[in-house]
Amino acid sequence: MTVTDIRKGLVGVIADETAVSKVNPETNSLLYRGYPVQELAATQPFEAVAYLLWNGELPTPEQLAALRATERAHRALTDEVRAAIDLVPLDAHPMDEVRTAVSVIGAQDLAGSGSVMDASGSAEENLARSIRLFAVLPAIVAYGQRRRRGEGLIAPRDDLDYAANFLWMTFGEVPDEVVVDAFNRSMILYAEHSFNASTFTSRVIASTLSDLYSAVTGAIGALKGPLHGGANEAVLHVFHEIGDAENVSSWLDDALARKRKIMGFGHRVYKRGDSRVPTMKAALDTLVAHYDRPDVAALYDALEAEFVSRKGIYPNLDYPSGPAYDLLGFDTVTFTPLFVASRVTGWTAHIMEQQAANALIRPLSAYSGPDERHVEGYVPDTAAIDVSERPEEAAG
Repeated sequence: MTVTDIRKGLVGVIADETAVSKVNPETNSLLYRGYPVQELAATQPFEAVAYLLWNGELPTPEQLAALRATERAHRALTDEVRAAIDLVPLDAHPMDEVRTAVSVIGAQDLAGSGSVMDASGSAEENLARSIRLFAVLPAIVAYGQRRRRGEGLIAPRDDLDYAANFLWMTFGEVPDEVVVDAFNRSMILYAEHSFNASTFTSRVIASTLSDLYSAVTGAIGALKGPLHGGANEAVLHVFHEIGDAENVSSWLDDALARKRKIMGFGHRVYKRGDSRVPTMKAALDTLVAHYDRPDVAALYDALEAEFVSRKGIYPNLDYPSGPAYDLLGFDTVTFTPLFVASRVTGWTAHIMEQQAANALIRPLSAYSGPDERHVEGYVPDTAAIDVSERPEEAAG
């Protein structure tokens, strides 16, 4: 292998195939199981999109009703999971709460299941686990924000759909329909995006035949990074730094002079602009109008226009979602946990797809360290077996 064979970051490398999603280069549209995500966001509740990702087709009314009944039955936090969240320091990042909670849920669910050889589970078991995680993550995220504010846990309501109940558990009230709709759209837009870093992490873990909860826990760790899920938080920090639309030009002069990476712009896959942005920007516009915050729109538009003009790099989904979540009332540190609550649907769809036609993901590397050398004074054991005569071992 030569240096020219190496693709740092696996850029351009096709590692496997998937039927879950793709970006259609002809229309620049993100497709979930063939459906453009903007059409799904405009017409479907998030529960229906979750069903689509897991099963390959949109649900019938009866199938959607059955999923909703199961989801609503698993929304509440157990005392054990709540206690585990309470052990996480209040000044830790809330992604640590989410990662811990999912790990505890997995340990509870798999307790007594026997050997690690049985960990991966059947397709039916993993679908049930996926629905349970989908159902309980809003309570985990909502409770995390509330406890950092010194507020108590709010129990879920089974008369509300997924998006409305999520907002209820976080804020103690059900907002206007325009707010619920904007939040629902954001959850759909974040649900899936092919072999991104966290999804690929989940598939690597699943490929070892580990359990679904371990794969999701690993994906949460990958999503925490600011170059992936943490980017939506970074966008809000940028907005707070700039303060006002009239400060954009001078702020950008300084940021570019210091070679700062401006979060919320650019994407590894999209070169002509993120196909999800127009839908999320429209949702943001409805929130700006609802909350009467033209200052947010002015700052958004000014920074986008200035950065695109100077660098030719367009916004990604994190750019409109950051200020949208802020207007909804979520703390900035809660933005990435919101991403988890959405993307768990895509992760689990990929985990099940990986295990349905599994091959251990174990790439090679190009060694760049010292040539072979030996410890001074070492005398080899001449009775040792010649490794050149050993059969190739299966273990990685």
